[in-house]
Amino acid sequence: MSDWIEVGKLDDIPQRGARCVNTPIGRIAVFRTATDEVYAIEDRCPHRGGPLSQGIVHGAQVTCPLHNWVFSLETGDAQGADEGAVRTFALKREGERILMDASIMLAVAAE
Repeated sequence: MSDWIEVGKLDDIPQRGARCVNTPIGRIAVFRTATDEVYAIEDRCPHRGGPLSQGIVHGAQVTCPLHNWVFSLETGDAQGADEGAVRTFALKREGERILMDASIMLAVAAE
């Protein structure tokens, strides 16, 4: 059974933008696409630690603002010739509310 915590409302995040949530396991970037899909990934590029929340959102991907690495918001995997991945976190929407699966954060913190 999952515990879900509210991390904001859809209107808190601009389309094709992100907002960050500080958690016990670090900063998590919550993204909103042009079609109002929401995704959550760690806010740290594995290449040079760039803040992915400040990247450019296109489709269901984000481009790191430091060195243009592209990551899938769905899987966290680097795209194209780049290698690596960022952790993803489960979200769900209840109307305008965005909820994150808190049990995942607790499990990751225990690793």
